[in-house]
Amino acid sequence: MTSGGGPAAGRVVRVVAVDLGATSGRVMVARVSVDPDLLELDEVHRFPNGAVRHQDGALRWDIARIRREVLVGLGLAAASGPVDGIGIDSWAIDYGLLDASGELLGDPFSHRDARTDGVLERVTAEIGERVLYAETGLQQLPFNTLYQLVADDSLDSASTLLLIPDLLGFWLTGEVGAERTNASTTQLYGACSHAWSTGLLEQLDLPTALLPPLRDPGDVVGTLLPEVAAATGLDTVVPVIAVGSHDTASAVVGVPAADDRFAYVSSGTWSLVGLELPAPVLTDAAREADFTNEAGVDGTVRLLKNVTGLWVLSECLRQWADDGVPDTDLTSVLRGAAALPAGRAVIDINDRRLLAPDGMPARVLSLVAEAGLPVPDSPASVARLVLDSLALAYRRCVRTASALAGIDPTVVHVVGGGSENALLCQLTADACGLPVVAGPKEAAALGNVLVQARALGIDLPAVADMRALLRRTQSLTRFEPDVDADWDRVEASLGGRRDVQSDSDPGSGDPGLGELGRCE
Repeated sequence: MTSGGGPAAGRVVRVVAVDLGATSGRVMVARVSVDPDLLELDEVHRFPNGAVRHQDGALRWDIARIRREVLVGLGLAAASGPVDGIGIDSWAIDYGLLDASGELLGDPFSHRDARTDGVLERVTAEIGERVLYAETGLQQLPFNTLYQLVADDSLDSASTLLLIPDLLGFWLTGEVGAERTNASTTQLYGACSHAWSTGLLEQLDLPTALLPPLRDPGDVVGTLLPEVAAATGLDTVVPVIAVGSHDTASAVVGVPAADDRFAYVSSGTWSLVGLELPAPVLTDAAREADFTNEAGVDGTVRLLKNVTGLWVLSECLRQWADDGVPDTDLTSVLRGAAALPAGRAVIDINDRRLLAPDGMPARVLSLVAEAGLPVPDSPASVARLVLDSLALAYRRCVRTASALAGIDPTVVHVVGGGSENALLCQLTADACGLPVVAGPKEAAALGNVLVQARALGIDLPAVADMRALLRRTQSLTRFEPDVDADWDRVEASLGGRRDVQSDSDPGSGDPGLGELGRCE
């Protein structure tokens, strides 16, 4: 293991990023230096992921398999060279419960499980939406951890709650804690207090003792347990380092922005669309627009909205393959979609009926028919509808976030898997009327390793320095907007309420970082 200490010219660290998505997991090895510039990322292990239906009908994560795959990846990383640190990021919200002896009570539920149906409505009726938003600053999603806990019937047997990255970190080190960026997604964390919202849990008769101590990105979680070292070939002194363990927090670190006037789309199974700010926006306008304030690395705030994302397209592709529909691989479908005109029909891509797996093409067509729009008649036209609907959702989110924060971005950065979808990136530029810079694809893993590198002594004092290194080392693609694209017409075809009031119709008050928008 490379020793810690201050920055040194020519110093290189070699770290492992465990980057877990809802449909796949990756174990990546990175070499990082700033003198000379070096940021290399190699995938040593990839495995499919996804919630599985248990015999009781519940949708859960096979966490034991995920744990085994992570250990396989760490072993491959160890076999290929020395390792200076390990960081873990994953999707948000889902958790495991440990009993008093540290044993897992059962496989963690997936946020797509139906157990939370109706819970949001019951909790908001009891607590009130304004109270919840003033405390947590979070978008009202029916599967937030808060609502999962209200629906959980195993709390009486539980001693500790650990979010997915922290659970895996516990199995690697034996240390219990909760990294702050992921904790902020749960609706159990104070947007202004930066602490667990124990009063909120008490109001709902939820046990506050479940909540572990909080950590910051860059904190050392602990070193490897002897049994982990033996299983992987790593040294017991290798540290596990807390990163932005919500994958979007790491992905935002991985945005190669040149200044702070940017919007981002972290595009994958989910799309997270928003701005990076110094403080939360807790106005009524932000609450009514259903925007979320999540903690970022180095005390920043991610003002964003969750959009269903490429989940809908990937589920359509999977269903077509299962049904034996010909020429429905991604390349063929996107080629056909690119040849079609934009905006013939769009749907609300965040409609809750698109949340569950299975039968996705039929559900998309049902929404189109319900709206009285032309129904797509081929996989390519379904894909075009989905991508147009995504681009429209990005447009609305970027414009709403800009109005809420009083910031006019000059560029949209698309990172994650969606950055490789050239059609979606061009549609996003057209819809937003702004240039799109696409890449890097592995922004979450890169953000993960950059935070580790700084913790290990590489001279990256601020996130701006990390982003400068990204710009100097990563391949990026720029898409200019088509000035003739008529996205006002496309948006009008969807109809519905506006996401935020305009400056000329302020309603309940200044929608930006005014008197209601900052913490006391």
